[in-house]
Amino acid sequence: MRNSLLIGLLGLGIFPAAVAQTAPAAMPASSAVASSPLRTYALRLRPGQDLRQELLAFVTRHQLRAACVLTGVGSLTTATLRLANQEGPTVYHGHFEIVSLVGTLSVNGSHLHLSVADSTGRTIGGHLLDGNLIYTTAELVIGELPELDFRRETDATFGYKELAVYPAAPGVAAPAPARKEPRPKPKK
Repeated sequence: MRNSLLIGLLGLGIFPAAVAQTAPAAMPASSAVASSPLRTYALRLRPGQDLRQELLAFVTRHQLRAACVLTGVGSLTTATLRLANQEGPTVYHGHFEIVSLVGTLSVNGSHLHLSVADSTGRTIGGHLLDGNLIYTTAELVIGELPELDFRRETDATFGYKELAVYPAAPGVAAPAPARKEPRPKPKK
């Protein structure tokens, strides 16, 4: 029973923690499963900021080697996307709601997709490029996987640089964010 359940989960792409712990030290991107605790960051972007540039600056500032966008909502005045199977950007002007922002983040290369909806609910999505300007806000939660290292390696199938997952080198994981000291209470 246990083996058939495990085989079923593997077939669905669902991997229990026990399987993740048996992954080899150097993992080929397509065949291994990796696990890591999760550290989260919450941030808000303000009007006029560029969504992609701010995300990449955050990754660089915190030296994130393996992270992902857990959630992202907000609004844009300009949406710049590379649509499926297109070479260059498509730019949309107006007011858009961010309905989905997903992807992997790393100082070694990131891969992000964005979906936005216009005032009629028409939704479009594609690769997030520079030029997505915040209208009122972008509320983001980033998850860091400190025991992993995301890299981009050329996949022979199509020649694109695709995700390769490795264990983090000892001592390379980003340090925990500094905690603010509590303010002393004012005397009455």
